[in-house]
Amino acid sequence: MHHLNYHHLYYFYLVAREGSIAKAAKLLHVTPQTVSGQLSTFESQLGYSLFDRINKRLYLNAKGKVTYQYASEIFHKGNQLAEILNNSDEVNTKEFVIGITNGIPKVLFYDFVHDTMRKFSDVRFVIREDSFDGLLKELAINAIDFIVADRGIAPGTQVNANSYFLGESSLSFFAKQPLAANQRFPECLNHMPLLMQGNTSGIRHALSSWLATEQLYPKIVAEFDDSALLKLFGSENFGVFCAPSAITEHVEKQYNVHCIGKAEALSERYYAITGKSRAEYTLSGHIISSAKEIF
Repeated sequence: MHHLNYHHLYYFYLVAREGSIAKAAKLLHVTPQTVSGQLSTFESQLGYSLFDRINKRLYLNAKGKVTYQYASEIFHKGNQLAEILNNSDEVNTKEFVIGITNGIPKVLFYDFVHDTMRKFSDVRFVIREDSFDGLLKELAINAIDFIVADRGIAPGTQVNANSYFLGESSLSFFAKQPLAANQRFPECLNHMPLLMQGNTSGIRHALSSWLATEQLYPKIVAEFDDSALLKLFGSENFGVFCAPSAITEHVEKQYNVHCIGKAEALSERYYAITGKSRAEYTLSGHIISSAKEIF
C-alpha cells in the first residue's frame, strides 16, 4: 500500500472509538452496511485485519490498536488545525510539546517548568506522559520538542538528540506511620511491605541493588510505573515507598506520610532531552536553567 486512504481511516477510527459499526454509522449518518463495506475495503488495502470478530462483536487486535493510536492523533491534530484556522487570533500561537516519563515526580516537573510557562504566556504548552522509549520515538519524528526523564540518551541510540544533566537527589523512604523508638533505618525495611517502582523507572535497578547490598528483604507488594499512583497507595498504608529527598516536605504534606530515613547511597538523576534539529532553543534553555537552579 503506497497511499493511506484517510476517508477509510476515519471510518475505522469511529468504529474503534464507538465500539460498534452501528454506533459509527449513526454518527456518520450512513447505513451500517456502508460502514462495514468501507472498513472491509480499508482492511483489504492494508493487507490485514484490524479487528478480531468474536460472537458478532469487534475487538481491536494488535495492529488495530497501533492503527487506532495513530488515527486518534491524526484526527485530533486535524481538529486542532481547523480550530486555529477558524480563529485568526490563534494562527500565530506557538505550541511547545513537553514529554515527561512516568517515573518523574509531578511536583518536581512542575518546579522545572512553571516559571517558563508563566514567562512565555504566548506559547501553548502541551504536556504528554509516556515511557522513555515512547517519548524518544515521538522526539525522533519532531512530534515532541522537549523531554524530562530520569535517564539520558544511551550511547549508540539512533535518535538525533541532545541530553542535558539537570541534577540529582538522594532518595528518602516514607511510611504512613513514623518509626517506633526501637526501630532503626534502614534495618526496619526488612520484611516491611514495600511499594516498588516499575521496570520503566530509572531508579528501579539501583534500588534493587541497594537492597541486596544492605541485605534487606522487604516484601514487595506492588510495582508502579506511575510515581503519583505509587505515592497514593503509600498514603493509604499499603506499604513503604521511596521518593526524591528534594521533595520530602511536599510528599509528607501532600500524602500525609512520614519520612522514616534517607538513603544517601541512592540517588535519582534527571535529564532534559531535546532534538538537535529543533529551533525552540529559548524555551528549552529556560527550562534547563530553571531546573538546574533547583539542585
